[in-house]
Amino acid sequence: MRNIKAEMFNRKASDPKNKPDEILEALTLRQGQKVADIGAGGGYFSLRFVEAVGKDGRLFAVDTNPKFLEFIKNSAKEKGLDNVETVLTTEDNPTLSEKSIDLIFMRNVCHHLTNRVEYFKRLRGALKPRGRIAIIEYRTGGGRFSFHRKFGHYVPKKIIIEEMKEAGYQLEKDLDFLPEQSFVIFSLLE
Repeated sequence: MRNIKAEMFNRKASDPKNKPDEILEALTLRQGQKVADIGAGGGYFSLRFVEAVGKDGRLFAVDTNPKFLEFIKNSAKEKGLDNVETVLTTEDNPTLSEKSIDLIFMRNVCHHLTNRVEYFKRLRGALKPRGRIAIIEYRTGGGRFSFHRKFGHYVPKKIIIEEMKEAGYQLEKDLDFLPEQSFVIFSLLE
């Protein structure tokens, strides 16, 4: 079954100008890891992550939209992938198992969360002891008539870093190779 919005999200995510290969490389995923793609959308990164973690790894595609999750489930089935699990969630409840995830990935999701600090505090429980959270979010730039600026579809990197610190994380990497987005990776405070 076609899902035009999911297909559009996948086209944007896979566009070479958005550097999907470089994003994957920066995440340094390994065979056997468990990854949660929160706000999975059309599943472009979800299916790329499955390749990176291999058959012994597991991918949790997490979204609030059941149609996106059905699209991802069908895409995984078409590719013969049996280590993709879809998770229907709400905006304030990430619904992931305790201490089960090596990497939580969120691309263009933060601006949708109403209480990010509390949300990220809840995510702490899902991470394994050396688990990480990677956040890609639109920057405030884009000119006077930017769609992201006009509709509030961005969170400044400085705010993300402050909120993550308040939620109990430390900045591990601040990557600056994406043209329209910030890309930061956090780990739990020790």
